Amino acid sequence: MAGTTHTVTNQPPPLIGHDVYTADKALVAAVERHTEPDLLDEVRGELTALGKTSGSAQVQEWGAQANENPPRLRTHDRYGHRVDEVDFHPAWHRLLGKGVSAGLTAAWTRPAGHVRRAAAFLIWTQVDAGNLCPLSMTHAAVPALRTDPALAEEWEPRLTSVVYDRELRPAHQKAGALFGMGMTEKQGGSDVRAGTTRAVPLAEDGTYEMTGHKWFCSAPMSDGFLVLAQAPDGLTCFLVPRVLDDGTRNPFRIQRLKDKLGNRSNASAEVEFDGTWARRVGEEDRGVRTIIEMVAATRLDCVLGSAGLMRQAVTQAVHHCTYREAFGGKLVDKPLMRNVLADLALESEAATTLALRLAAAYDDGGEQERAFLRIAVPAAKYWVTKRCPPVTLEAAECLGGNGYVEDSGMPRLVRESPLNSIWEGAGNIQALDVLRALQREPLALNAYLQEVGEARGADHRLDGAIKNLLTELADLEGVEARARRLTERLALVLQGSLLVRFAPPEVADAFCASRLGADGGTAFGTLPPTLDLASMVDRSRPQA
Repeated sequence: MAGTTHTVTNQPPPLIGHDVYTADKALVAAVERHTEPDLLDEVRGELTALGKTSGSAQVQEWGAQANENPPRLRTHDRYGHRVDEVDFHPAWHRLLGKGVSAGLTAAWTRPAGHVRRAAAFLIWTQVDAGNLCPLSMTHAAVPALRTDPALAEEWEPRLTSVVYDRELRPAHQKAGALFGMGMTEKQGGSDVRAGTTRAVPLAEDGTYEMTGHKWFCSAPMSDGFLVLAQAPDGLTCFLVPRVLDDGTRNPFRIQRLKDKLGNRSNASAEVEFDGTWARRVGEEDRGVRTIIEMVAATRLDCVLGSAGLMRQAVTQAVHHCTYREAFGGKLVDKPLMRNVLADLALESEAATTLALRLAAAYDDGGEQERAFLRIAVPAAKYWVTKRCPPVTLEAAECLGGNGYVEDSGMPRLVRESPLNSIWEGAGNIQALDVLRALQREPLALNAYLQEVGEARGADHRLDGAIKNLLTELADLEGVEARARRLTERLALVLQGSLLVRFAPPEVADAFCASRLGADGGTAFGTLPPTLDLASMVDRSRPQA
């Protein structure tokens, strides 16, 4: 019952019941651009269904419930037996089941698999980012396992299944399985070669007994894990099943769950191995090389996840400002707020366009595209994930004090926003990876320059940015100290090239003016007022 002192007015309606996919014009355009015509109706129907599910009140509530009721570690059963299990709220299992059935682990087995999965990943992130972690690890494990054909034959059908089976039992008894991974250790962090976990060969060829620890193990409730350990000949990749074929639990001691800033619905753990059975993946002393494709896939998912978070933040901000009135009119019609919203929408569209271009390169699979990815993935991972926190913070500010309150959903986005920049190699790791590609793989730079060169002559500011970039690339003396600057420019020029070729003119014009030219400030809302800001804001509205 309403109080007698006031009636609630001037509040936006809840943003529920809309199609998250169809409302995202940049995403729809990218999917249609990168999908063969004979597949387009199928992909469009699939993503529209997921978009409607994602925007529903029920599924949005599941996302809130999963974060309000984080996982709990249960080390022992009632009788004192060690079980090392993680208990989740039912909403978590519903979300994970939906993600699996939507094909978020099945990209490697379907036509246009990476583009349709990338779009779905971006959509599903807007419900709850936490459940995307096990989906990402499972998806990314496939190329690593393919280094061993026998292992791939055994495990790939389980990992690419669209059936979610939450029970811990031998994998051969399950219709679908999920994977996690354990790479980093206390003393090493990103320097995985500093790991001290040991793997001693057993009598059966390719099998080992593992002893050691992992400081950060993603998705500890999974059916299997890819783990790095020191074998007799050097750092090696191993598959560690959670449950052995005979039904016994493989020694996998979960010491504690991480108490994280965000990503609250997902479990991340510290684990110990003590006589743990493991199967070698690839050759000894080639652990990093074995997992490198897995790392590339998870880094692309970091780009997609950040793009999804940015899209949701911008959607909420535009929705709020469309209905909220202040100072005699709708906030969305106020010139200064319109500038802020347009600037945020611009950043979101640039991230989405770049992320889908990378996914399309995976689907192509040719030598040229593989070379392009070698620079484009770490550059995009570096830049897009770093843009996510300021976008979500500014979007929350668009809601005023309401954006600082948990009920709005914005604090969850803000807490989640730094994650993708930190995980799978933080900013310096990405910048150094770009340098390695530039210095050791000339095909990678050629592929990148050919890609951005497709837009040459279309915008003088982009042309100038390309020219300046070539000048920087011509002198790699002492380049490490300016690796971040160079990586940022590589990402911005690539985004500019894509938007000039594929985005509406007002979007490309705004990007080139503010990101590549000198006509923009360092905070959001500093776009040149002569641009068509209203069109950019309207393009980002959540109503489909």
